[in-house]
Amino acid sequence: MKNQTKFISFEGIDGCGKSTVLSRFACWLDEVDIPYIRTREPGGTPLGENIRRLLLDPSYQSMDELAEVLLYTASRAQLVQEVVLPNLQKGTWVLADRFIDATLAYQGYGRRLDLTVLRQIQEWASRGLWPHHTILLDCDVHIAWQRMQGRTGDPDRMEQQKLSFHRRVRAGYLELARAEPRRIVVVDSSQALERVLEDLRQALWQPLFESM
Repeated sequence: MKNQTKFISFEGIDGCGKSTVLSRFACWLDEVDIPYIRTREPGGTPLGENIRRLLLDPSYQSMDELAEVLLYTASRAQLVQEVVLPNLQKGTWVLADRFIDATLAYQGYGRRLDLTVLRQIQEWASRGLWPHHTILLDCDVHIAWQRMQGRTGDPDRMEQQKLSFHRRVRAGYLELARAEPRRIVVVDSSQALERVLEDLRQALWQPLFESM
């Protein structure tokens, strides 16, 4: 099988099952001997992980919205330069827990910042790089919230936002998917995990390997 290197991002509101599905997808790559690296946003580099701690710390509830988006963008710029591009160039797939769509959904739709300006900043910071494919795990906000209640530890700063904020984020993600149906694959993640994985196999995994 020819390895056509891919950059795949996993998106969705907090509690949608993103990390679990990403882990299963990584197992599928292991089964077909495709090299990959996993990363996350914010984070993924020593600099990015320090930025992550600032962004998710509940004690910074008064963080300015512009400061917030610029910190996310700084983490992304470092991730692209240090991790994503070098791995793609050497033929390693990149699986990212969030990328540019997260900023558009959370800061654009959630915070109601100017989407045109956000896109321009993200294009600049990412050197024009976008994922080849994005998996949007769509989930009702109340279901996602119930799942988060079962987690250990206190919710982070973003998880503590009001339900109305998370509803706007979800609506934003779906709007992004409608605008780019060829890149963004929407999977209903309110279902049982095995059903979610089967839908993902049919929607993306099988078409990916039919094209190789």
